[in-house]
Amino acid sequence: MSKNDFLFTSESVSEGHPDKVCDRISDVVVDVFLAADPEARVACETLATTNRIVLAGEVRGPSPLVHPDGTVEKSILEKAARAAVKEIGYEQDGFHWKDLSFECHLHAQSVDIAAGVDEGTGVDTEEGAGDQGIMFGYACRETKVLMPAPIFLSHEILRSMADERHANPSIGLGPDSKCQVTLQYVDGKPVRATSVVVSTQHDEDRSPDDVIAAVMPHIEKVLPDGWMPQAKEIYINPTGKFVIGGPDGDCGLTGRKIIVDTYGGSAPHGGGAFSGKDPTKVDRSAAYVSRYLAKNVVASGVADKCTIQLAYAIGVSHPLSVYVDTHGTGQADEDKLSKILQGLVNLSPKGIRMHLGLNRPIYERTSTYGHFGRTPTEDGGFSWEKTDLADAIKAAC
Repeated sequence: MSKNDFLFTSESVSEGHPDKVCDRISDVVVDVFLAADPEARVACETLATTNRIVLAGEVRGPSPLVHPDGTVEKSILEKAARAAVKEIGYEQDGFHWKDLSFECHLHAQSVDIAAGVDEGTGVDTEEGAGDQGIMFGYACRETKVLMPAPIFLSHEILRSMADERHANPSIGLGPDSKCQVTLQYVDGKPVRATSVVVSTQHDEDRSPDDVIAAVMPHIEKVLPDGWMPQAKEIYINPTGKFVIGGPDGDCGLTGRKIIVDTYGGSAPHGGGAFSGKDPTKVDRSAAYVSRYLAKNVVASGVADKCTIQLAYAIGVSHPLSVYVDTHGTGQADEDKLSKILQGLVNLSPKGIRMHLGLNRPIYERTSTYGHFGRTPTEDGGFSWEKTDLADAIKAAC
């Protein structure tokens, strides 16, 4: 096959997947701190296993969250973490929001890191980046939200299943599930699904046929007309039984689903996770603004695909590079486009946060079904999905 005719696969995991439970709790911690102080600093990692949650990392914030001696008020975070697990739906013998043990090993942020990042104390007089690193953003015309189709459809199948599970617990599905969608591309465009894989936790009394009957309507609802694969290429719980799941079945950690969080492998990834990090960390904020810029380039009509890379050094306010690639679909010179984008948005860490309004408790909702391809909300959530630069980009080009 030519490079324009191929099969491509992406996967998603549900809110009850062990790693996603951890991502959510880490982002709950971020929201708790930002709600108390928009300038709070958080780097929180979560581990979840059989009836146990462990937090570790560094924070800086106001009393009563952080005591004068640098210790953290654990009771507030424990209450928030248990509430998140309850909302996901874990009330199982091996992982129950009420019965699990909770450990918090968060402590005060390193003064060395703070000195390199705080405004007026680093290499620049402006606030510097929280770490070195590279971040990517991507957009394409495969879906209405300008996301690659395989990851978008995988997210939507699991989201549909979760909505029904919450609304109708008698369906017998559990919180932990995964979905994988393979699409056929012809002339570079997706035309149909060749296979779909769904593995979902379920109640003990549900047979394989019961699970298939519960899952199939969601696949049929989400895939576009004419895109259903052959019946033999739809795999629902191919191992047969999936009762023990979630952190009881597999240990979870923050930041292990970074490809699920972004573009499903359709675009490069810088390697940094998002969840558990406040927006001074460019792993998160620069990845968001890279998506924002790429999406606006495609929305403007200047290109059908766009990849953007930003690079930063710790303590330095300006990006070291702003790379733009329109994959041969662009109607403007890419170097010129890079300069246009830098003129429209201040790409310093502080400039990104101010432009997108990131110093708000808006992160728990990002922890499942992707950080991109979502709908902006009135309270500032998913602000990086707006296309308010499209007209300016089109005019400048």
